Amino acid sequence: MIKETNTGKMKTRNLIWIVIPLTVIAYACNPKGQADNALSADQVSDQEKRIVVSTNVLGITKISRTIDYTATLEPFEEVHLAPASPGRISEIYVEEGDKVKKGQKLFAMDQTQLHQAEIQLSSLKTDLDRLSALLKTGDIAQQQYDQLKTQVELTESNVDFLKKNTVIYSPFGGTVTGKYFENGEMFGGAPNTTAGKAAIVTLMQLNPVKAIVNISEQYYPHVTEGMPAVVTTDVYDGKVYNGKVSLVHPVVNSMTRSFEVEITVPNAGEKLKPGMFVRVSMFLGEEEAYVVPSNVVLQQEGTNNRYVFTDRNGTARRQMVKVGKRFDEMVEISGEGLETGDMLVIQGQTKLSDGDKISVVNQ
Repeated sequence: MIKETNTGKMKTRNLIWIVIPLTVIAYACNPKGQADNALSADQVSDQEKRIVVSTNVLGITKISRTIDYTATLEPFEEVHLAPASPGRISEIYVEEGDKVKKGQKLFAMDQTQLHQAEIQLSSLKTDLDRLSALLKTGDIAQQQYDQLKTQVELTESNVDFLKKNTVIYSPFGGTVTGKYFENGEMFGGAPNTTAGKAAIVTLMQLNPVKAIVNISEQYYPHVTEGMPAVVTTDVYDGKVYNGKVSLVHPVVNSMTRSFEVEITVPNAGEKLKPGMFVRVSMFLGEEEAYVVPSNVVLQQEGTNNRYVFTDRNGTARRQMVKVGKRFDEMVEISGEGLETGDMLVIQGQTKLSDGDKISVVNQ
């Protein structure tokens, strides 16, 4: 029994001697391992913290500068015809849709007042001739003659006025687009057209027609009278109408920062109708600009501000830009600070914030 106990004690001692050296070895190795781990944490470093992006050189592209706007067609000329004073309509000679020539009779008013004025004028002229003979013989004073002469002149003026306002003629060749009364009805002079004007008939000139567009003030120096303009409409898909600028309004609207331009469009066959929706394009010449993929340009949340990222010595810099003309998947940009040769971030830009460290990997 004692022997077995001694043997157990011996085994215990041997185990202790074996464990101690291993502990010492582990103790000796562990601090070194901890030091290695700490070193590698310090080295996770700059490369591992950088965001991987791709870049491309920002360069100048020559583009055709065109401006595109939408408009509604209007007649080249439009008049709402009515007499100068209320009265009974004697006869209307046209119907809606009729084509008329310049000088053609459109309608006539009751001419009772005209006939009365003409009779009065004839009587006054007879009296004036009689006074003229008496004036030569000295039987009347000059003042009496002058008074009657003035009355004759006033009556002549009234007759001319009534003639112009009892029979109305077409001021230009065009199409009757509105007839608002029938023969024998009374014209009272109250507004009765969509334009808020009083009329018996409305006349429009439909060849040519015109489009009025409001153009941004930045293009004012480039738009001139006579400049060609291309007009298209969805109604006649693929058909192109070649118009030209006929009037550039001399002022800029301070509220909209735009100016009006009238474009005259030939309309042979009169297929284009007032009220049609059209698109208008004008070529302003060629110029140099920065053109980039549209997905490169980001929008600041909650605003209309646009920006891109550039690589500045391994740091992402946000650059505010303005968006110009689009060319399919490309877009024109401009902005203070943009320079030819800038390295523009074209991939990975959505993960960036201003000042982020980046690592450029270009394929």
